[in-house]
Amino acid sequence: MVWISIIIIILAYLLGSISSAILICRLRGLPDPRTQGSQNPGATNVLRISNKATAAAVLFLDVLKGAVPVYGAFLLGVEPIYLGLIAIAACLGHMYPVFFNFQGGKAVATAFGALSAIGWTYSLALILTWLVVFKATKYSSLAAIVTVSLAPLYTFFLKPLYVQEVTMLSLLIIFRHRENLVRLWLGQEGKMTSKQSSK
Repeated sequence: MVWISIIIIILAYLLGSISSAILICRLRGLPDPRTQGSQNPGATNVLRISNKATAAAVLFLDVLKGAVPVYGAFLLGVEPIYLGLIAIAACLGHMYPVFFNFQGGKAVATAFGALSAIGWTYSLALILTWLVVFKATKYSSLAAIVTVSLAPLYTFFLKPLYVQEVTMLSLLIIFRHRENLVRLWLGQEGKMTSKQSSK
């Protein structure tokens, strides 16, 4: 089982390295999201430079990148610690994609996909947290940071077996948002405007 886990970890990284945002923007003749807006190849930035349908496609594929390897490993009976490493590998692939010069995104959607394997109640709690914070502040980054910060707490109450693994993943996502944290502190972080969100 250890070798199977290692193979899935490698595959999860490679799957994570397939940047949905960059590929979809290329197919639609849009600018590289790494050069526009927040310069982050993720669904939120794709929304800034295109429309809801395009951003939704990116979001869906990014979620799958996390859900498929973790849920697949879960069905194979992989131990929790390796499930956590598989989730981290998928997110690292999104953050530092080998196919795109290691210039990736923040992996929020990919992390959500990985965490969604825990259960629908857990997934709903994460979605509601993100929506409440975003609606109140219009900061996508803050909504992500608050959500992943609360993820270990939700795990403790719903599936305590995975607290350690979820905490590792949450810390990775928060670390990737360190520049956003600085901008939020200085009041320089960009908000999602009503014009952008209505595209």
